[in-house]
Amino acid sequence: MPFIADQPTLAAQACWIVAPGQAEIRTETLPPMADGEVRVRTLHSAVSRGTEGLVFRGEVPASEWQRMRAPFQAGDFPSPVKYGYVNVGVVEAGPAELIGRTVFCLYPHQTRYQVNAEAVLPLPEGVPPARAVLAAQMETAINALWDAAPVPGSRVCVVGGGVIGLLVAWLATREHGCQVEVVDTQASRAGLAEAMGAVFRLPDQASGNAGLVVHTSATSAGLATALRLAAFEATVLELSWYGSRDVSVPLGEAFHSQRLTLKSSQVGHVAAVKRGDWTHRRRLALALSLLTDPVLDRLITDTAPFHQLPVVLERLAGHESPGTLCHRIDYTD
Repeated sequence: MPFIADQPTLAAQACWIVAPGQAEIRTETLPPMADGEVRVRTLHSAVSRGTEGLVFRGEVPASEWQRMRAPFQAGDFPSPVKYGYVNVGVVEAGPAELIGRTVFCLYPHQTRYQVNAEAVLPLPEGVPPARAVLAAQMETAINALWDAAPVPGSRVCVVGGGVIGLLVAWLATREHGCQVEVVDTQASRAGLAEAMGAVFRLPDQASGNAGLVVHTSATSAGLATALRLAAFEATVLELSWYGSRDVSVPLGEAFHSQRLTLKSSQVGHVAAVKRGDWTHRRRLALALSLLTDPVLDRLITDTAPFHQLPVVLERLAGHESPGTLCHRIDYTD
């Protein structure tokens, strides 16, 4: 039988985007737990810099307001909205087999929360809670390589050395034995790229002639670089999401003569080649299982306590701190 403790009224604090460019911490009261639910005390969350930056700035197009809802989002775009999907915590109440377990959930930034037990995934052995905040980005990288289907040993170029780009590079070298080159405008990313098993190049030094180019920089210049570096009949996989921003794409250059394929990849749907037998939950479990390598800790470059999250969101959304990759948020009781 599931165990539900006596239920005094519990307060939780959550981060809400209350207007474009403005966030605040709000106090909420948790409702009584329903059968089949768990209550989780958050240990860590993380800011998904690209998507959450767009949400914070109010740049989600009206046409995407429904499709871009996070699994446990509260409120509606553009604001007020409680948004986020990277949460690691400890189960305090619920089914007996889960109490005390550390779990991952696609939940926003909140000190405590309640969800159906099926919505949480216990961390695999060897995956520390502080590293598990990379699970959602790892899931995106997995789905990207499923979409791209690189041939083992092929040449892969990743344009954009952010968290997702570096995870794509890490996976491509490990899972597919590919020769991977990471291209970024920040020379400071070289050590990280090499730690992921890839070669690092600045855009004007990139080798080019890659059979697969994965673009993650979310800039028109990066996309132009990705097209330039693609080999004959190569695929350029676009992982960036631009929100309401216009994007300039140089399709008048070698795009046609090189017979290139420009393909989008988005984590909201399991890649078509895997959709028959893979669920979202199974894919997320795979992502968590791949987080045992301590080298991945290097992708978590910044931390801050929960109460500073509104300031962190403002700084990251304003394109400050260019050296920041994954920004983890830490919680204390």
